[in-house]
Amino acid sequence: MSKGPKSPNTPPISQLELNIERLLEPDRNFSQGGRSFYFFDFDDNVAHLSTATYLFHKKTNEEIVISSAEFAANVKRISKSGIYKDFRIDVNPKTGTYRNFRDKDFNKLEKMIGRSQSFVKDVKKSLKEYDFMWKGPCWSCFYHAVFNKRPVSIITARGHAPGTLVRGINEFVKEGHLPYKPNYLSVFPVNHPETIKSLGGTMEEATAIKKRRAIRASVNEAFSKYGYSKHHRFGMSDDDPHNIELITEEMKELKKEFPDNSFYVISTKKGEFVKREIFNKEIRVNVLPKSEQISLFTGPEL
Repeated sequence: MSKGPKSPNTPPISQLELNIERLLEPDRNFSQGGRSFYFFDFDDNVAHLSTATYLFHKKTNEEIVISSAEFAANVKRISKSGIYKDFRIDVNPKTGTYRNFRDKDFNKLEKMIGRSQSFVKDVKKSLKEYDFMWKGPCWSCFYHAVFNKRPVSIITARGHAPGTLVRGINEFVKEGHLPYKPNYLSVFPVNHPETIKSLGGTMEEATAIKKRRAIRASVNEAFSKYGYSKHHRFGMSDDDPHNIELITEEMKELKKEFPDNSFYVISTKKGEFVKREIFNKEIRVNVLPKSEQISLFTGPEL
């Protein structure tokens, strides 16, 4: 049974987790040496956070605040058309649009008193709300992967250091929403300068291209850490339509290189749950109802 939140200040859980009194499930192809690897975008996919995104008026430079979901839904039209045609994006990491999606440079005193980065603070803030408010469309899959100790990769557009993301996700464990810390395969905040460098990309590249690099790096890490097996299975979930397009393209390339392995892309745009399985000559699409969303893939396991 779900533990429930540990903090007396945390609202009660609205419903029990889907793994009530179940036993650990082996990987679908475990008997054949295969593992299931789960790759997750975080914001508005695993969890909804209240991280503010800023746009700036073209003439007055006045800033407005919008949510990450609103930003993702309108990003292609900003400065061009629609309600944000008179606003622009500012890429300055300290004062611009994404400043809360980057780590702050704390001085010695701030570090001594334990000041938290914005991601950690935003997770803590969200966990003070009822769980149905912060749980994203892929939360059940994330919980399923963590509960069953599947290798998990976090591939996010954020620019925090990987350790910041780990500390933020640890808050879900502290509050009883996760049974234990994820079995991390990799953590790629693809707009973090050092992460960009490690992936061989550039700051100027689009986020979706950076995510492609991170997916390939995660697949290579899976083979390096767990050994090659044609029975390994890989899946990535994301809520951004443009990201989904390029993630799918990368999965197609990976399928050509590793034809015996299984590759999946899951779109959670606007709360939907659409699974695409990549084959060499086709993509099979399946819209999953909520009752089947415990796993990223058809059946009880990836």
